[in-house]
Parts: sequence; C-alpha cells; structure tokens
Amino acid sequence: MEVKTFEGGAHIPHYKSYTEDKPITRLSPPKEVIIPLLQHMGAPCEPLVKEGDKVQIGQKIGDSEEKFSAPVHASISGTVKEVGKRTVPTGGEDDCIVIEADDGPQEFEMKQIRDPENVDLEEYRKCVREGGLTGMGGAALPTHVQVLYNDKVDTLLLNGAECEPFLTCDHRIMLEKAEQLVKGAELMMKSIGAKRTLFGIEVNKPDAIEAVKELIKDRDDMEVVSLAVKYPQGFKSHLIKAATGRDVPRGARSAELGCIVRNVGTTVASYEACIYGKPLIERVLTVSGPKVTKPGNYIVRIGTPVGHILNECGVEDIENHKVVLGGPMTGLAQPHLDVPIIKSTTGVIVLPPEMTREWMEYTDCVRCDKCVEHCPMMLYPNQISIYAEAKMYDPAEEWDLMDCIECGICSYVCPAARPIVHWVQRAKPEIQKRQRSRK
Repeated sequence: MEVKTFEGGAHIPHYKSYTEDKPITRLSPPKEVIIPLLQHMGAPCEPLVKEGDKVQIGQKIGDSEEKFSAPVHASISGTVKEVGKRTVPTGGEDDCIVIEADDGPQEFEMKQIRDPENVDLEEYRKCVREGGLTGMGGAALPTHVQVLYNDKVDTLLLNGAECEPFLTCDHRIMLEKAEQLVKGAELMMKSIGAKRTLFGIEVNKPDAIEAVKELIKDRDDMEVVSLAVKYPQGFKSHLIKAATGRDVPRGARSAELGCIVRNVGTTVASYEACIYGKPLIERVLTVSGPKVTKPGNYIVRIGTPVGHILNECGVEDIENHKVVLGGPMTGLAQPHLDVPIIKSTTGVIVLPPEMTREWMEYTDCVRCDKCVEHCPMMLYPNQISIYAEAKMYDPAEEWDLMDCIECGICSYVCPAARPIVHWVQRAKPEIQKRQRSRK
C-alpha cells in the first residue's frame, strides 16, 4: 500500500485510544441552548426571532443576505429566552439566541423527502444553503459557496485525516456512516463538476480505509488515498499536496488548483440536509481526556453548553484542568463552562496540568531551529515570533507571518515554551490593517 505525505510536520502522541473504539452515541439535549449568530467565516446572521417566541427544532432562527454566510437553526423546541451577547468559543462575546427547552419531544424527524438517485442539483445546492451547512472540521466556510463551482474543478478531496490528538469523531463517522459519506460525496461531486473523489485517510484508521474501499470497489471515479500519520496532515494545503501531488503556492485557493476539499462530517451532513431536509442542528464530536470517566464520540446539539456535556460524560472535579474546544493543537481553552459548542466544534478535551504549558514559563528564543525544522509551511517561526512579540509588524510581514496556518507545531516543539501562535494571532489583524491602508 502506497502511503503519501508532505514535507515538514511532526509526529505527535495520538491519545486516541480513549475513544477510537467508542461507537457514536447520542447525548441528551440540554435544558437550554445558546445559538451564536456567527458560526462561520463571513457575515453574521440577523435574528429572525425575538424574546418570548416559540420555536420548533430545525426552525431557521437567523439568516443573512450576504453570500458568505450560513443560516442558524433551533436545535431544540422551546421558547426564546434571550437575544443578546454571550461568550462564544473564540473567547469574545457575540450575539446569540438563547432557547429554553419545552417538556415535549426533542427529536428531529428523519423522514426521507428525496430519492438520492434522482436529486436535482439546484435543489441540492439550495438544501445545502438553507440547511446552514459549514465546514465542520474547523475552518467553517459556508458549504454552499463551494458547491457552486463549475467544471474548472476536477477533484473532490474528502478530508478523513483527523490528525489532531484525541479526536476520533471523523474516524467513527467514516466507519458508521460510510454509505451516507459516499452518497454525499457523489452529490457534491456532481454539483461541482468534479470527475473524481479522493478520500484522504491516515493509515492509523485501517478499519475506516477498508469500510470506504468496500463501498467504492466497483467505481472508477472514487479512490481512497492512504496518508502517513503526521501532523498537520489534515490541513488543506498539505492534504492536497499529499493526495494529488499538486504544488500549493502560498495563499492559493484550493479551487484554483482544480480541487475542492471537504470534511467527512460536512459531507454526511449535506447528504442529510438534501435527502431528509435536516438542517445542521447537531454534530458528532469527541469528548476525551484522562479525567473523563465516560469518554466517547457523541451526537451533540449545536448550542449545548460545555458544562452539560461534561456532566453527562462523568466529569466533576476539573480544578486546574484546561477545557479545550477542538483539538489540543488548534483548539482554544475556555474561560468557563457556559460556552456553547458550535458547528465547527470537533471535540471537548479535558487536559490535566501535566499535559499543558503555562505561558508565564517561557524564555527567550534559544535559536535551536526546531520550529524551523518542523514548520509545514517552511517558515521561520523563531524570527517571526521575535518580531511579533516586539510588535515590529513590518519585518514580521516581510518574513511571511501571514502565511502561518497556526497549526501550533512551533509552540509544541519549542524548548523555551514560547507562545509563538499566540503572537502570530495577535499580529495578523495589525498587519491586515496596514495592508488595507496601503491600498
């Protein structure tokens, strides 16, 4: 079996054994959900409901006329308790719709409304847009923007790498929902005019590789690409390079390379939106960590507070622990447990003190070049971080800070424990301001 990969990157402990054998199960709905009006790249939604309104599960409650936006829906039936600012996973505050659950049934009725073999492509595209589909692997680009491409795109590339430690939700989706995944890929491939679909899956998921291979064994237009186990194998540019061999210039859009990249969870959700009329009101995510007594892969309603998830999974005393939404490399530690999960939340990870670093412990750069050796973007994170920390934004830009994908490898391998990604994240908005002023 040929195994493909990219230059750079790092081999990071997996910590996937907590949940990789745990089948997907459904978490009970909370008594209250917090639905942010911005869960995607692009323009935020405007609320379509007000305090005191009754809403039904699956009802659209926020939307925007902007192209780069995606509507949001009620994930439970109940009463709108509040429309206002709440803390969101990014750490700031955004407009949210808070819904208090009714006592009645809280399940969306999965009733087939279309034949998968005879779907009109315009209907499919409308379903993807109206269903509020976004990238569910982290980037959160509105999916309908990508399904409108024409015959310039020859390849649909499905991201099943799941290279972050702890996370196994995509692995379980490929195992348990392989048929929906393949059918969803077929619909998406037709919509974008692609001639083939590649399933990029890391070789530490041999059961998922076999499950997908079995379903596509008689097809000439679909293929599984086995990928090396290396971080950040699942990042778009590195996945394209590994799976297709195409060089990806910095800043290039995947469509310009004839390739559209989609997460496997998004692909299944788009199939459900089209065939069952189900909007994106819930998702599969991984709950894991040494302190979690019931780790697993759970179907969780969008807007569910983190505290409810941890209570359901048997997490009680987390003093001195960090609760991270997403993977431990790119996710964000949360200030409190009232923060809701959103469409792009891949995991809730509880990390003990011995698995984390405190920024206050960092020292000056020791010029070891480990960050340079491992950087998958072939940058110089050591020099970039020195400029960014000193707020010297012009030289930081000259050293290509804006090309950083914030994968976190530099901080992970740094013996001085320097928070390089933090400085990059602070510098990017300042550099963008300077770029706009120069136009």
